[in-house]
Amino acid sequence: MRKIIVLICTVLLLGMALFAADKKDSRVLTVGATPQPHAELLKLIADDLAAQGITLKVVEFTDYVLPNEALESGQLDANFLQHLPYLQAINRERKYHLVSAGGIHIEPLALYSRKVKSLAELKSGAVIAIPNDPTNEGRALLLLQAAGLLTLDARAGLTATPLDIKTNPRKLKFREIEAASLPRVLADVDAAVINGNYALAAGLSAARDGLTVEGAQSPYVNIVAVKSGNEKRPEIMALVKALQSARVKEYIASRYPDGEVVAVF
Repeated sequence: MRKIIVLICTVLLLGMALFAADKKDSRVLTVGATPQPHAELLKLIADDLAAQGITLKVVEFTDYVLPNEALESGQLDANFLQHLPYLQAINRERKYHLVSAGGIHIEPLALYSRKVKSLAELKSGAVIAIPNDPTNEGRALLLLQAAGLLTLDARAGLTATPLDIKTNPRKLKFREIEAASLPRVLADVDAAVINGNYALAAGLSAARDGLTVEGAQSPYVNIVAVKSGNEKRPEIMALVKALQSARVKEYIASRYPDGEVVAVF
């Protein structure tokens, strides 16, 4: 009888231990991010979340595709690296079920060059590298249109491609390149439109180096993305609240005084 009681107690203790482990695991957030500024901002708030009993694990990526695959498959609890139009496009293309849990900042897109110092110096037939994913490609072309370098078919909207160009006075030529690779090809083209996070990682400043820069009222807000249904999870809400704090806003303003990153909250 005594052995039976001991066995029952052991089973109960094991069950309680497993329950505690599961409970502890639910307070761990694994978040995918590109290094700058996303992972940088996440690391800034790690202690704030720890004070609430939430362990933040940051997994760094250098592209936009793999962290969305990992989020859809459940390997990540959230990711922080993309703007809302890109998320919407990847959902349509790959039948994902990802949603925004909150907007944090804008990284203005800019046109950079190692060969010319101004738009006026771009010669006829100049080669411009642009991102090859649907939303960022359209965004890049809209930037060039705003700079007066071309005009687009009004029906193309945010998903414009070079096929939607209606007028191209300087006969510009376009190379469609994976976004993360754009800084590496900058020396091989006349100019390149580069996403803010990749420009920052390459030591480029939109304010200092950009030939033309996207306005701060851009609709391309960088978001915390989660699998649909998880946006109200307490740990996710705590993550978003920490990223939308006065501390983060002040950090962005001091770390990026020239507007390379602009808080939207």
